[in-house]
Amino acid sequence: MKLYIGNKNYSSWSLRPWLAMRQLGIPFDEVRLRLDCAKGSAFKTTLARLGGADKVPLLVDDDGFAVWETLAIIETVAERFPAAGVWPADARLRARARSLCSEMHAGFSALRNHCPMNIEASFHEIGARLWETLPEVRRDVGRIDSLWRTQLEVSGGPFLFGAFTAADAYFAPVAARLRNFALPASADSLAYVERLWALPAMQQWVQDALEEHDFLDMDEPYRTARG
Repeated sequence: MKLYIGNKNYSSWSLRPWLAMRQLGIPFDEVRLRLDCAKGSAFKTTLARLGGADKVPLLVDDDGFAVWETLAIIETVAERFPAAGVWPADARLRARARSLCSEMHAGFSALRNHCPMNIEASFHEIGARLWETLPEVRRDVGRIDSLWRTQLEVSGGPFLFGAFTAADAYFAPVAARLRNFALPASADSLAYVERLWALPAMQQWVQDALEEHDFLDMDEPYRTARG
């Protein structure tokens, strides 16, 4: 399988299946495409040739069959590698894990829009200003904090369902946002953020992101190339 992803510094959606598959030992080849939405760009033409949606991530099987959207990719690899632990073994816990992932997939737009993932940057002052002025950001973080604390208490940790699963991978970009914007959360949630950050696969993603040195204006609402 090949997993087509965007810039590791910015592409939060790419991180989700990449982290799940890499951390769980599911084999795939990574193909990184520079995020460029201009007509005729290599990004657009490559994805158009592969089929599916014109966005990343995109999982392509060895026969060329393409699967897009992170939830579909996660379910596909869970079916192909049932022993990998993509989802919890218990049926009710699987349902709960899928509920958390679906809520992340469809919600928290204020946090995502105002605090985009940016691995190599530090926006602590901006985060403090956003926290003070935007109640919708506080609501999003409060809901995430509540979900994490509740699930960690039920499972006993160290991850949301005990062992690492796709649910943790789904919230990895949130961990990046909380760290980079220094957004307030409970001690339990912040400790969980650091456990996610310390995962070997997450550390590899971070290192790769730091080595990109590719400034993309469209993903930089708070900086200029020289700022």
